[in-house]
Amino acid sequence: MTNPPRHEPDTPRDLVGIGIGPFNLSLAALTHPLAELDTVFYDQRPTFAWHPGLLIDGATIQVPFLADLVTLADPASPWTFLNYLKARDRLFPFYFAERFHIQRAEYDAYCRWVAENLPALHFGHQVDAVRFNPERDVFEVDFTRLDTDGQADSLGRTYTRNIVLGIGTEPHIPEPLKPLVDAPAVPVIHAADYTDHRDTLLAAEHVTVIGSGQSGAEIFLDLLRHRPAGREQLHWLGRTEAFAPMEYSKLGLEHFTPDYTRYFHALAEPVRDRLVTSQWQLHKGIDTDTIAAIHDELYRRTLHGGWPDAVLTPGVRIRTAGRVATTKIELHLEHIQQNTRSRLTTDAVILATGYRERPLDRLLAGLDPYMRRDSRERPRIDEHFRLVLDPTVTASGCHLYVQNAEHHTHGVGTPDLGLAAWRSATILNSLTGQETYPLPRRTAFTTFGLEPQPHIPPTRQPRPLTPLLDGR
Repeated sequence: MTNPPRHEPDTPRDLVGIGIGPFNLSLAALTHPLAELDTVFYDQRPTFAWHPGLLIDGATIQVPFLADLVTLADPASPWTFLNYLKARDRLFPFYFAERFHIQRAEYDAYCRWVAENLPALHFGHQVDAVRFNPERDVFEVDFTRLDTDGQADSLGRTYTRNIVLGIGTEPHIPEPLKPLVDAPAVPVIHAADYTDHRDTLLAAEHVTVIGSGQSGAEIFLDLLRHRPAGREQLHWLGRTEAFAPMEYSKLGLEHFTPDYTRYFHALAEPVRDRLVTSQWQLHKGIDTDTIAAIHDELYRRTLHGGWPDAVLTPGVRIRTAGRVATTKIELHLEHIQQNTRSRLTTDAVILATGYRERPLDRLLAGLDPYMRRDSRERPRIDEHFRLVLDPTVTASGCHLYVQNAEHHTHGVGTPDLGLAAWRSATILNSLTGQETYPLPRRTAFTTFGLEPQPHIPPTRQPRPLTPLLDGR
């Protein structure tokens, strides 16, 4: 790849991306061919990494490979997953593998290939603060360059008209277990770090997995497969009323379309809040193949008589937790439906308790006077994924976009990889003020509201072919 032209420090850029996860990586890939835009992306990590602690052998992503960084906005892009396979001489093996859902490790490798080849990405850069400079009508972005050990090396500042914040999510630790996570004697780890501690967990006498979503299921299955029959000593607990399958019907999946995103955004705030809590099975359930694999493995262990020493109990919450004699953990449990309580002693705990959006307040403290908030003090975000800021900022042509921080305004599709390319293209179209990436006007068969009526594209007529002349 050729290096971008040297940037003059005081010249405002067109776009600064903060964070380089899959979503801002998608944006960077779609921005790459737009030579007229001066862009840069910062991330404090030394290299790209996508949930490295959950790259369990055989685990697949829950969206088809077409939900890569760019295809659903620009299938002719050089940064498609298929072009990655071609560059690695793996296109024919993939063709014969007949895989619609690829392994997580392969998705991570694909993203790293893109990240290694985009010149606008700068790892080892920690963004410290964002401010608006009213005298110059630009954003100021302060950052710290980090050395190879992650220590501060030097300070820097860049100016920009637009910012896209893609700082992602962080592991969620339930309150009762927070005091135990940092103590080294007995492992209490989040699923995000599972593969780093896998050997220790496999060696533990008794292991408890907390969390009834996909990560909890995959970790329970991995532990089950590698522990001796009859001596598994596993507990799997979850708050939900069942180890429920993810909603994966074809019409159900239309909740992950731009049509539904636009519909959700237009709803009243109280309605959106009710929907967010009720739609958990659209994205927090378990893939049916994983459920089947767990049942198959449990059933296999009954073939010679007896049952596996594994307890699977949904509908349970952790009231409190503490250490017993420094070598074990005692969990105080409550069954929600029965209203009963009990205790469980275990040697290791894995928290498959999901992720939460990283708070924006620290990074955007300098913009707080300009930010508009909803009734619950959350940032308001418009249909173009822009923070609603004071007109003194937006009138200058400066905007701050967010990726994967708009669940409360844009709904269930916010963290979904399948909407990454569409959202990135929407942001670029808004930023450039033109249809840089033409996007479909309709994406779902479902009509989510009564008005306005959905647009029905006209039937496309095939282009007439020129008839061949005799002798040609």
